[in-house]
Amino acid sequence: MYPHSDHQRDKPILDVQNVFVRYNGSFALENITFHLHVGERVAVVGPNGAGKSTLFKVVAGVLTPSQGEVTVSGSRPVRHSCIAYIPQRSQVDWNFPVSVADVVMMGRSAKLGPLGWPKKHDWDFVKHALETVELADYSNRQISHLSGGQQQRMFIARALAQEAELMLMDEPLTGLDTPSQESLLDLLDQLRAEKVTVMVATHDLEQAARHFDRLMLLNHHLIAFEKPSDVMKTEILLQAYGARLHPVQGQEGLLTIDDSCCDEGEDSHVH
Repeated sequence: MYPHSDHQRDKPILDVQNVFVRYNGSFALENITFHLHVGERVAVVGPNGAGKSTLFKVVAGVLTPSQGEVTVSGSRPVRHSCIAYIPQRSQVDWNFPVSVADVVMMGRSAKLGPLGWPKKHDWDFVKHALETVELADYSNRQISHLSGGQQQRMFIARALAQEAELMLMDEPLTGLDTPSQESLLDLLDQLRAEKVTVMVATHDLEQAARHFDRLMLLNHHLIAFEKPSDVMKTEILLQAYGARLHPVQGQEGLLTIDDSCCDEGEDSHVH
């Protein structure tokens, strides 16, 4: 992974300070402050509609906060090529006539010359990225012909070709079977060697606690941002989930969450 020239290496890879996002008089995000270390694996958890997708869009520079500041290694995130934002799969047009290699090459767009034509070294990045995610044999396949897990791997390959240092993945595990989920999480662990920092929004608390360095518990404001053992406590989780959190009878310490009543509503309004 090559360092970006506009980075200040003495600054956090991501620094979010006092961020508010307001819509129609109410807050999608309220006074969010945190920072990330290089190479961290962070899971963002919380009920549907809590602001997880909104937070990712603010960090990616897609959405401007009403108040507060976001910096990536000391620089503002807008048009920052070191950030890779991977949206929910439901937001992607999978019938668009592009191949896997075409999508991965899109990660090189900020690196291309004035004419925008990829050179040999750009294709070398694409080839290496596809090999890293084990999709080299699928490079010419149209994207709708991939499985859900392969589609997520393709986006990770695009981030690698982009030379991204901060990867934001919005619900990447949704709709995948358990083996595909575990395989994708194993791949994210492998990226630690590339010094890629990863934030993943997920609903699976138990899985998040097993695979991530820290859990960010969010419900419009930041409730907790600690190691999993410090977040996975009933009194902490109740602050985010309230009545949706149910202890399972006869199984001490096991909790279930009924989060089917609503969707990530703030993103239907905030653009």
